[in-house]
Amino acid sequence: MFYEAQPDRLEADVRKHLEASPAQPSPAFGAIVPHAGYVYSGPVAAAVYANLRIPASAVILCPNHTGRGEPAALDPSDAWRTPLGDVPVDRALADKIESLSPSLRLDAEAHRREHSLEVQLPFLQRLRPDVRFVPICLGRPDLALCRELGEALAALCEEEDEPPLLLASSDMNHYESREVGRRGFLPATALLYAARAAGAKSARVVARRDSGDETGDTGSVVGYAGVIVN
Repeated sequence: MFYEAQPDRLEADVRKHLEASPAQPSPAFGAIVPHAGYVYSGPVAAAVYANLRIPASAVILCPNHTGRGEPAALDPSDAWRTPLGDVPVDRALADKIESLSPSLRLDAEAHRREHSLEVQLPFLQRLRPDVRFVPICLGRPDLALCRELGEALAALCEEEDEPPLLLASSDMNHYESREVGRRGFLPATALLYAARAAGAKSARVVARRDSGDETGDTGSVVGYAGVIVN
């Protein structure tokens, strides 16, 4: 529903978006990346990924659009499958995060029909075919939960010889007018708590747009922005 189902067409689509973005890949603490259909958010997501050096593992935080499952859900699967192949879950890293954040629960139901995390995987597969990841779905707007998880992720990054890349899959607004959407956006709170706890120094917006760019309707749009945190 959100990207091409045929491997060759998906590969070409991801490559097209990445090649359209100026590439200066460098290490980063984390990033906020949008998660709509690629026709809408693909260029913004590509602008983020083209400027990231992808390490061996990534932790991906996503919202829970369905209301299913636990409010903080760590997926127990061994791998996720996209048309480009399987992406292994880094179970050792997942176990460490679970031990650092008591609110996390192993729960597949929260992830079962959730699109916002899976749309990140083809970009990672294209740029780092051997990448592993940890899938975390958040379903409760709770600052204490975000702080707990953020501080756990910061501690994890300090412990690892090669820290994982932290990715927050997040659209910036839903169905506000373009005028309202351009005044600001709600950041991915858990990632920013992690950045603060780890002493990250800067955050920069690398691209932004809204769904009105495609539809021509500027009165009720979804806003997309890509933010890299160092």
